[in-house]
Amino acid sequence: MANEDFYQVLGVGKNASEDEIKKSYRKLAREYHPDRKPDDKQAAEKFKQIQQAYDVLGDAEKRKKYDMYGAGFEGMGGGNYGHPGSGPIDLEQIFGGGGAGGVDFGDLFGGGFGGGGQRRTRPRKGRDIQSEITIPFHLAAEGGKYELSIHRGSGRETLTATIPEGIHQGATIRLAGQGEPSMTGGPPGDLLVKVKIAPHPYFKRDGANILLEVPITITEAILGAKIDVPTLSAGDVTVTVPPGTSSGAKLRLRGKGVLDKKTKQKGDQLITIKVTVPKTISEEAKKLAEQLADLIDENPRADLWKF
Repeated sequence: MANEDFYQVLGVGKNASEDEIKKSYRKLAREYHPDRKPDDKQAAEKFKQIQQAYDVLGDAEKRKKYDMYGAGFEGMGGGNYGHPGSGPIDLEQIFGGGGAGGVDFGDLFGGGFGGGGQRRTRPRKGRDIQSEITIPFHLAAEGGKYELSIHRGSGRETLTATIPEGIHQGATIRLAGQGEPSMTGGPPGDLLVKVKIAPHPYFKRDGANILLEVPITITEAILGAKIDVPTLSAGDVTVTVPPGTSSGAKLRLRGKGVLDKKTKQKGDQLITIKVTVPKTISEEAKKLAEQLADLIDENPRADLWKF
């Protein structure tokens, strides 16, 4: 390319300003870039010539020496601007890496070329959507399907979420691909559903254990009894209350709780006994209670507060 006129290569006059040279270079480089014409050898050679011309004319010092001595200025201490076959050309160095005064290579080719572009616009995932649902206590413990409704455009859409067994309050379920669509051709975002658990009329939950408070009569507490209590998933179960059971005593039904994800085992159902007394009793019952008090000579508080 020793005999080439660099000004002609870039299509500008010898009095062209730096901005005119840069503007012409950007236009030609975009037109002949190998990413646009991957199998065109002539375009590749033209692209190389454009780079070499801009390497000289885009540098004020090199351009001054080129104007004085022509293309042979390199042999006069002017430095090497690169020749065909001299090795790969560092495009970042030529374009200035996007810094001050340089050409932003990503902007030059619109960020859409493979390989050379440093700021290619890649498809991005759409934005995630946040939502919240309140599910029944039983569903949270046992797991199952739950239908929820979300706004979608100008209407509403019904989706089905799978509730894992033993889910906790505040957990988040991800519905993949149900978020906002991507604006760059990527996959849609996800729908993130925060789960709240509605309270149960009589069951409570402590980790993997189910808690239940069961009232019994004074007679049942004194004499003992067999009583039926509800469970979360096995219906009513008969439990034995031992004689002399006090209020606050606990009975355990093993395996009647909620699945523990760490141990892969179900917790227990813990039954708390609550001895209840009637607010009103007949005179006959009152006399019997007085007789019972005389027969049972025991003070449960006798040593309770002694130190």
